[in-house]
Amino acid sequence: MLPYGTLSYFIYLGIALIPLIIAQLFGKKFLLYQVLLSICFLGLTFIDKKFGGVALVSFGLWQLLLVKGYEWYRQTKEKNSTWIFIIILWLSIFPLFLVKCKVSFLGFLGISYLTFRVVNIVMELRDGLIKKVPVFDFLYFLYFFPTISSGPIDRFRRFQKELKEPIKDYGKFLNRGIFCIFQGFLYKFIIAYLLDIYCVDPLELEIMKLPSFLNLAGYMYSYGFHLFFDFAGYSFFAIGISYLMGYEIPKNFHLPFASKNIKEFWNRWHMSLSLWFRDFVYMRLVYWLMKKKLIKSPIKISNLGYFALFLLMGIWHGFTWYLIAYGLYHAVLMCVTDIWIRFKKKHKGLIPENKGMDFLNIVLTMHAALIGFLIFSGIFDQLIDSK
Repeated sequence: MLPYGTLSYFIYLGIALIPLIIAQLFGKKFLLYQVLLSICFLGLTFIDKKFGGVALVSFGLWQLLLVKGYEWYRQTKEKNSTWIFIIILWLSIFPLFLVKCKVSFLGFLGISYLTFRVVNIVMELRDGLIKKVPVFDFLYFLYFFPTISSGPIDRFRRFQKELKEPIKDYGKFLNRGIFCIFQGFLYKFIIAYLLDIYCVDPLELEIMKLPSFLNLAGYMYSYGFHLFFDFAGYSFFAIGISYLMGYEIPKNFHLPFASKNIKEFWNRWHMSLSLWFRDFVYMRLVYWLMKKKLIKSPIKISNLGYFALFLLMGIWHGFTWYLIAYGLYHAVLMCVTDIWIRFKKKHKGLIPENKGMDFLNIVLTMHAALIGFLIFSGIFDQLIDSK
């Protein structure tokens, strides 16, 4: 059963959450019930998959072995080898790599998001920010069912803190959770559904018949906004259920189409993923290049970081030319944005700063993002195959 995909899923979930909500109102975490709840709903998700449940459990045991092994190594060795860290990191990513290489029986819904959680722990063990990873905390963080299918991507230290602390004002959590769930229904089951039925599907058929500029433009708008409302709807469900369970999971979207440049857009779109890639890929690559002094120019280092970051993000979505092109497209946009920001700083007063210019920047950024989603959709690949 697909999480947040059917009315029956919400009925089962609503009934199952009642005892937990009552317990939380009295200030009790009710962790044993939370664990049973997670097991039941993970079972509902993976019971109809041939190897999904086995792959899910095997993945968790594999990652637990790696994390606890690396924790032991960090605690027992006075001098820690970078190569051991790289090996552990690569081994933690390896199952996802195999899945991306079409070894399908190893895959399961949410493997990417679970891999990101493990990489977060391994890197922060390396940095010394995490000293010890209790088995229960790790497994519950890894298998936290509200966010397993589509994020948001949480951080272990933040989650562990809430896992241990009693709830001070559950009433606020309850109100926010209910609001997020209703917002999710509006986004996914009304707006995204109507866009899909009346815009995306018909326009895709029209493009296959007649790939005109107007058809592509209409598809670009409808697909881009459908993608936002569908994905944001899923995220609101995950965040809302997490609130009801007593966890303040980070936001995933914050008015992305109101961004004034593409940098701001990526700070508002799929925020947990963007910040994860920024912290664990971009910042670390930039720091390493500066430390090794392989490139002298900070601007070149930053640009190289953008290309590495978005190329990896494109590959993460899939090993296809249009997804890689999507990543490279955004890398170019980031570099151009940096050039524009430096130009404005150098020539203060030349470019007016007013509401009209802000509106123009928002419109341009929105269309730049929508063009990217048009590439991401794979419509051009379909057109090439149809010829």
